[in-house]
Amino acid sequence: MIGKIILADKPKTITPYLILIICRFCVYLIMRIDLHKNVILVTGATGGIGSAIVELLGEYGATIAIHYYKEKERALDLAKKAGNNSKIFRADLSRPIQCVKLIKEVLNTYNRLDALVNNAGIYESSPINRDIKRWLKDWNRTININLTSVGVLCREAVKYFIKSRGGRIINIASRAAFRGEDKDHWAYGAAKGGVITLTRTIAKEYGKYNIKSFAIAPGFVKTRMINDYIKRFGVKSIIKQLALNELTTPQDVAPAVLFLVSGYMDHTTGSTIDINAGSYIR
Repeated sequence: MIGKIILADKPKTITPYLILIICRFCVYLIMRIDLHKNVILVTGATGGIGSAIVELLGEYGATIAIHYYKEKERALDLAKKAGNNSKIFRADLSRPIQCVKLIKEVLNTYNRLDALVNNAGIYESSPINRDIKRWLKDWNRTININLTSVGVLCREAVKYFIKSRGGRIINIASRAAFRGEDKDHWAYGAAKGGVITLTRTIAKEYGKYNIKSFAIAPGFVKTRMINDYIKRFGVKSIIKQLALNELTTPQDVAPAVLFLVSGYMDHTTGSTIDINAGSYIR
């Protein structure tokens, strides 16, 4: 029993669940996050983390520009769930020119952009004993999607934010940026390290234009991206690395994005939030 309250002379137990509900309601009353009239572009929106971000931001009133590449039906379903005039936008982020076009299409559609969430990414194995041509192809594909597209999208967003007098960028990086990655994923680790430095550079150089830049570094998250890893090594090999003894879910990551786009954490610009269930503490 956590505590008791008296109603009509009868003791009533306050359960931990009720306390959680009360705390959440108090936080809501204090902070009152309202994203109505905010247009937010989320890349890789049809993936596990992306979907959770879209749905949560939609709950708080944001209009979401939902980026997808192949899963159009999933994107349409997300737009319907998010509401608030959210729309879908297709782009192949491995092609820089399509990244430029994506920002332009969002601006042409909504006439504004308040935040960019760079969530799209791939995690593909590329052992060093592969033929150099194949290895370079894998390397370039990972770098193009996980780093170059982030750079190009940030470039276009920053140019617009300077004109519009401010905006926010949230880049989804990885714990690999700080602890390194395994021997078959050099490009992934290198790209995510670059994303962290890019995030800091934007925060440092463009804060005077009211532009804020943040990174989130998840560890293993229960999404399709880690399916190959699980097939090779098993879930237990992941769980034993985690202080919390459970896999992080997309719903554990999305609230961090919500707070960052809300404006309540603007003075943490340039920083990285670790969300990894205690697998890597720095």
